[in-house]
Amino acid sequence: MMLYHGSYLEIAEPDVLHSRPNVDFGRGFYVTPLYEQAVKWCGKFKRRGKDGIISRYAFDESREEELKTLKFDSYSEGWLDLILNCRSGKDTTACAMRSRICKSVSAQRKR
Repeated sequence: MMLYHGSYLEIAEPDVLHSRPNVDFGRGFYVTPLYEQAVKWCGKFKRRGKDGIISRYAFDESREEELKTLKFDSYSEGWLDLILNCRSGKDTTACAMRSRICKSVSAQRKR
């Protein structure tokens, strides 16, 4: 599966150590299988006068089982709890989050 990350600079190797805390799905390196969504992520940088750059990564889906993954097929109390916990800085202990809701995969740092 091809994954994309929209930013103002090219990121050859994802680094979760420099991610922001207390965001919707916790500290992590956010990617999406949707190229168009990565283009939209670049929009905020373009509005600030920076270039929008999309980095591309090949992800071997067969290795997903090696990660502790949270999966959400629809909005739920568990999905909302995850967002509230992440925004307040609580550890989710997940390595990855996959959701049909936001159609993104978030690689997260294990604490």
